[in-house]
Amino acid sequence: MPAKDLVFLTGASGFVGSAVARRLIAEGFAVRALVRRESNRTNLADLDAEVVEGDLRDAQMLQSAMAGARYVMHVAADYRLWAPDPREIFASNVDGTRAVMAAAKSNGVERIVYTSSVATLRPATDGTPVDETSPLDEANAIGAYKKSKVQAERLVERMVAEGLPAVIVNPSTPIGPRDVRPTPTGRIVVEAASGRMPAYVDTGLNLVHVDDVAAGHVSALTHGRIGERYILGGENVSLGEMLREIAHLVGRRPPNVSLPRGLIYPIAYGAEAMARLTGREPFATVDGLRMAKYKMYFSSAKAARELAYRARPVKDALADAHRWFREAGYLK
Repeated sequence: MPAKDLVFLTGASGFVGSAVARRLIAEGFAVRALVRRESNRTNLADLDAEVVEGDLRDAQMLQSAMAGARYVMHVAADYRLWAPDPREIFASNVDGTRAVMAAAKSNGVERIVYTSSVATLRPATDGTPVDETSPLDEANAIGAYKKSKVQAERLVERMVAEGLPAVIVNPSTPIGPRDVRPTPTGRIVVEAASGRMPAYVDTGLNLVHVDDVAAGHVSALTHGRIGERYILGGENVSLGEMLREIAHLVGRRPPNVSLPRGLIYPIAYGAEAMARLTGREPFATVDGLRMAKYKMYFSSAKAARELAYRARPVKDALADAHRWFREAGYLK
């Protein structure tokens, strides 16, 4: 039996990374998963993957851990809209990406998939879905997470120009099973399903099932063009529509009060002040409200054309997310 192609995968214990690991294994790849010593490994418990411990910024460790890998998929990221020290977000997302890309190039890997984000794209002021031709300038990026992802994506693009064999994917807002942490969007699902979101702001986002994002990653590995970017998204929905669908899933009345963003800023400032005392990430953040000014709508047409990418309906993604949160004990 021929040896399986080995993929070195970062972020494998996380929400998107574990979905990518599952998809890779299902499609016949061998996976070597890099995780931090302190990472929650619930998502790796039933996976046939080799696990190595280490830090993204440890160049020597990366060099040896990648030995023998044909491909590298760099999925790890610090996805927080608020942190006590924003430098932590830049360290993971920018310095970590630089170290992984350098080690991959040094090891002579055949192909790299770098997981960026639609956070690096400029949303349209009129809510029109945008595509890969709308890059966001760092000066206009809101908050540490967006700024760090813009920096990291530009870094990868420069390295591609110097010969790095990388393909970039830009997932939108993933939802679905195994959101252990949970992510900021997963927290919305939990809060709404628990009846703790009586009102909302008028904004919009692109929701996609995490397993469809994972399938898009593997398609980018096998069929993506070096140096190209591919949006991996799903459906564009308003926040109100998302909350109504969640209410339908749990048999609650949906919230029908839309609040001006200005009324929520004092709550967000207070939540961040409390977070500095408790160390717990706030549900409402100032940067999150600033982002909510725009409807974050995107088009995955390029990925559909070139990668045969497909995404299931958003109601199915929300149903899977709700089911997993309920069965995992996040919902009473």
